[in-house]
Amino acid sequence: MTIKTPDWVKHAVFYQIYPDRFARSPRTKHPRGITFKKWGSPPEEQGYQGGDLYGVVDKLDYLKDLGITALYLNPIFSSASNHGYHTFDYMQVNPLLGGNEALRELLDEAHARNMYVVLDGVFNHASRGFWPFHHVLENGEKSPYIDWFTIYDYPLRPYSSTRRKPANYACWWNLPALPTLNTDNLGVRDYIFDVARYWIEFGIDGWRLDVPEEIDDDSFWQEFRRVVKGANPETYICGEIWHKAQRWLQGDQFDAVMNYLFTWAAISFFGRKTLRPHYHPEGLPLKKRGVKKFAKLIDHMHSLYDWEINHVQLNLLDSHDMARALWIMDGDKSALQLCALFQMTMPGAPCIYYGDEIGLSSDGDPHCRGAFPWENEDAWDKDLLTFYKKATVLRHDNPILRTGTFQQLYAKSDVYAFQRQLDEQQAIVVFNAATKSKKVTLPLPDIESKTFTEIWQEDNEQLYQVKGNKLEVTVPARDIFVLITSG
Repeated sequence: MTIKTPDWVKHAVFYQIYPDRFARSPRTKHPRGITFKKWGSPPEEQGYQGGDLYGVVDKLDYLKDLGITALYLNPIFSSASNHGYHTFDYMQVNPLLGGNEALRELLDEAHARNMYVVLDGVFNHASRGFWPFHHVLENGEKSPYIDWFTIYDYPLRPYSSTRRKPANYACWWNLPALPTLNTDNLGVRDYIFDVARYWIEFGIDGWRLDVPEEIDDDSFWQEFRRVVKGANPETYICGEIWHKAQRWLQGDQFDAVMNYLFTWAAISFFGRKTLRPHYHPEGLPLKKRGVKKFAKLIDHMHSLYDWEINHVQLNLLDSHDMARALWIMDGDKSALQLCALFQMTMPGAPCIYYGDEIGLSSDGDPHCRGAFPWENEDAWDKDLLTFYKKATVLRHDNPILRTGTFQQLYAKSDVYAFQRQLDEQQAIVVFNAATKSKKVTLPLPDIESKTFTEIWQEDNEQLYQVKGNKLEVTVPARDIFVLITSG
């Protein structure tokens, strides 16, 4: 099978937004009597802080200036949870987020800026407020929707679950608030596919699929792909798989996955000297790794998939499901910067979790879901923000860093280097994770004599000449060199 993935993703820089906590717009008209928690309230208090999609629209110019070209939004459909994973109406954008009209404006304004929008699709489970499940709650065995779920006995116990007396229907992680959808039922399949198609036709550019492996049915995802690609062949389908994902990345199901293999490899190497020793999230084997093990991990990661897949993997450092990268590395900003530069110079689409660019740092869920401090710019790390802007420019200005080939060159003494090629152009990227500058001689067996220009370091006007298939460079401590030929 010839694998084809969306071209726009290969050139994208993503930004993940948790809508209730990103930005609150005065343009959102709520009914009288609506009460939100104070913006910036401790996220462990849960509740709603009033972020909405008009707020995202209001910040698009900020995101454009940051270098963002694609948004990934946590769930936006009607839900009785601030995170949105308890869906009760898949055809209605949550009124607290501005409703369908707000999504319409967001899509129009984002597309006018050549930005794409990917939504979170939660299709393994719904909520106890989902209208067919509510019908079963009210009607019991008489409901025609019984087969949309897996029910063990009656009456249902939707609000009580203990080890001795768990929920008496199938639900996600035994949480009674999240009844599992029976995707063997043809009506359920039709409903999900209709939802997926509707929002693609509405104008969204892709789906990030929540816990898709829990719908353990290749035929379901193959049909899902046919439906959404039929509506728009350039739709991006990205699954939340925390481990190796060959099963879903054969060209007939997903285009990519959230690349947590990239996440833990990057943090475990660049942040190994400051890793918090007791942070071990499930699915993320964080531990200190030297450069040789790191190099093997990266080569193994790339060997798992076709290169058409590797170029659209969602390369993230953190998300709403884990602690922020800066916190994991105990505030080591140089480690975060090296990780971010690794995102910007590697195959795959980099994804920035909202607020990382200004230095937000916190433990995992719910602490990582705090409000963006728009009204307190004094709390922003302005130097870090400037760095992120420079890093995204590096990627946008150099197509070779987006779609060039990849070959490891060097992995010794805290220095990791790789080569990329696009047509006749060559690029050499050298990472120095050590705390002192390193002079290295890079082997370039395929290059006899070329001249490179360094494009990352400021005030570096020196040209670098390959001599005898070797290139000598001195890379500053905790920094990188990016050397590119002119053609």
